Amino acid sequence: MVDESNMIVQLREEATNLYEKHFNEISDASSITKACTVAPGRVNLIGEHVDYTGGFVFPIAIEYSTVVVGSLCVKDESGDGEARIVSTSSDSVVEFSLVQDVKPFEKSNSWANYVIGVVLEYLSDVMAAFGEGKKLYLQAAIAGNVPLGSGLSSSAALEVAFATLLEAFAEPIATKVGGSEKQRAIDRAVKCQHAENTFCHVPCGIMDQFVSSAGLSNSALLIDCESNDFVPVQLGAFEDEKDAPIIVVTNSNVKHSHADGEYPVRVAQCKGATEALQKVNSSIKSLRYATFEDLKKAKGDMTDLIYRRAKHVISENERTLAAKEAFGKGDVIKFGELMNGSHESMKNNYEVSCKEIDFLVDEAQSFPGVYGSRLTGGGFGGCTVSLVKNAEVAKSLINHLQNRYKDQCNKECFCFTTTPGPGARVMSIEHTSN
Repeated sequence: MVDESNMIVQLREEATNLYEKHFNEISDASSITKACTVAPGRVNLIGEHVDYTGGFVFPIAIEYSTVVVGSLCVKDESGDGEARIVSTSSDSVVEFSLVQDVKPFEKSNSWANYVIGVVLEYLSDVMAAFGEGKKLYLQAAIAGNVPLGSGLSSSAALEVAFATLLEAFAEPIATKVGGSEKQRAIDRAVKCQHAENTFCHVPCGIMDQFVSSAGLSNSALLIDCESNDFVPVQLGAFEDEKDAPIIVVTNSNVKHSHADGEYPVRVAQCKGATEALQKVNSSIKSLRYATFEDLKKAKGDMTDLIYRRAKHVISENERTLAAKEAFGKGDVIKFGELMNGSHESMKNNYEVSCKEIDFLVDEAQSFPGVYGSRLTGGGFGGCTVSLVKNAEVAKSLINHLQNRYKDQCNKECFCFTTTPGPGARVMSIEHTSN
C-alpha cells in the first residue's frame, strides 16, 4: 500500500467527515462493505489532442486527487437499488436509482453524471457479484482538490476513483480480466472513458482516465491510444540530485469546458482530415497513420484549416515519440525543444491556446534555466507545464510568473511543482475525528 502524503490523508479526512455527516448505515442489511479509494489528476508533458485519433501521449499522474469514501449495503429483498452521493464541492446529496435506464442530471447536479456513467459501466457486474434477489444501497462521499476546468483532469480523477471503489466492493470485477494489475488498470480506464463519451457526451480520448488509473511513481507513461498499452519511462539519471530537472505547472485560472465549445469541433475536424487523407491512402485508419507525404498529397482535398489540424496531429505524434527517447536518456535540452514545438503547433495549427496561456508560455520559455514550456490539457485556458533546470530555478520562475501575470493579465496564477505519482488505489479507511 502506498505511503500516502499529508494532502491525500487530508482529502480522506474530508470525505470521511462528509460521509458521516450525511449517511447512516442501512438497517437489516445482509452485508455491508465500506471502502476508500483515491485517483489522481494528471499533467500531460507532451502529446496533446492526439489521443482521440489513436496517437501517442506522455502524461504523468500528479498528487492533486479525488478521494471517495463509500459503502455498499445488500438487502435480501427485490427492487431497484438506490444510490446517494455527495461532494465537498456541493454538499447536497444527489440520489439516483441503480438501473440501466437512469437519465442524466441537468445543470446544478450535472457533476453527478460522471459518477452515474461509471456506475452504469459496472452495474451488471456488481449485481452479478451479489446474486439475484438482492437490493443494493450505494452511498459515497467525494472530496477532491484537482482544480475544476484547469486541464488537469478533475473529471477523470472522479470517474477513476469511483470505478476503483466499485471494484473494491465486488472483488469478482477485479479478477474478471485475469488478475493482472496492469490489465485491470487499462480495463478500468476504458470503462471510464466510455462512460464519459456515452453518458456525459464528452468526446474525449482515453489519456486522462488511463494515466489516472495506471500512473506509476517516478515514471511518465508513453501511452499508445490505439492499442491501449503503455510503457513506463523514468527520467534519465543525473549524477547530482540537485541537477535533476523540475516540472512546474501553472494554472492560468482561465477555465474551459470540454463539453462545450471548440473541443468537439476539433474531434470533427480530425475526422474530416482523415476522410481526405483516405482518398490518397486507403490504409489510413486514423491520423495516427498519416505521414507528411500523405498530407502533402491530400492538401488539395482539404481546406487550410483542416490541413493545419492534420499537420498538428502528425507532427505531435512524431514529437511525442522523440520526447519519450529524450526523457529516458535525460536529454532535457531536446525534451524542452520538443515541448516548445508542441506549443507552437497547438497555438498556430490546432488553435487551442489563448492569450493568457501564450503569455505564461512566452514568459517561461524566455526565463533562464527553463528547458521548455507548453500548454497542457485540452486548452482554451487551463494550465501550462514547464521543465526547468532545478528547484532553485523553479522557485524563481514561479515568483516571476505570478508577478508578471498579475501585472500584465490582471489575474492570479497558481503554480506548483510536481513529480510522477501513483495511479488509482484503495486506501485504508482509518479515520480520527478532530
